[in-house]
Amino acid sequence: MNKPVLNLLILLFAAFPVEAQLKVMSYNIKYANENDGENSWSQRKDHLASQIQFYEPHIFGVQEALHSQLEFLSGELSGYDYFGKGRDDGAEKGEFSAIFYKTQKFELLEQGTFWLSPTPETPGKGWDADYPRVCTYGKFREKKTGKEFWVFNTHFDHVGVIARAESAQLIHSKIRELNKEEKPVILMGDLNLEPDTKEINFLSGQYNDSKKAAEKVFGPEGTFNGYDFLSPVTRRIDYIFTTHGIRVKKYAVLSDSKDLRYPSDHLPVFVKLKLP
Repeated sequence: MNKPVLNLLILLFAAFPVEAQLKVMSYNIKYANENDGENSWSQRKDHLASQIQFYEPHIFGVQEALHSQLEFLSGELSGYDYFGKGRDDGAEKGEFSAIFYKTQKFELLEQGTFWLSPTPETPGKGWDADYPRVCTYGKFREKKTGKEFWVFNTHFDHVGVIARAESAQLIHSKIRELNKEEKPVILMGDLNLEPDTKEINFLSGQYNDSKKAAEKVFGPEGTFNGYDFLSPVTRRIDYIFTTHGIRVKKYAVLSDSKDLRYPSDHLPVFVKLKLP
């Protein structure tokens, strides 16, 4: 190929904008409770780590993770870093809603954690919640394209009806407060809410439910399996939401198993996205 033709081809490719495509996962990994018998963390952690390694999400958020579990995953999964705070003390105590990300692909610009309560900067329970709950967030830059976006990862209370409603409102308010430049946003987590609830309807009015927006959908309807391998998974309480400019190319609930056992009592939600 002669040099003028090669230069022309380079110019033509340069004229097309480079797309930022992301693989994102939300995963309640079930806290490490050695009283769970054959579903104890020691019995399932290798399978869970292998599952994440296989799908290679660029970013994934975990719920219910204890610090020891985060350190295990960090040691098993090469190329990732993570951040977050324990819900009990804002340090290492209690469950995290941590975010892992590929360090070669992204630059972390900003990160933080707030509590789902009337005093979000202080560790503690909110409203009628049974436990303290947190939301961890990060602002990223995709190195190849320079595109910036936010990720929010959370776990709503399983008991507090008021707490779940207030948590949805609080997170939306925090997103608006932090995202003054109106960058793309990904909101994920175990919300302990089914799709027909008013809180999910509220969030769906502000963001796209990735399942409904996806061009291709795969996997079971539900995300909570309760370690019951023989029953259909129908209860959907784990979500990935996106702002409206993000294209959702694929959505899946991953029902991988080994020897008739799941790696967690939740199935991970996995999406392929294209940033605007």
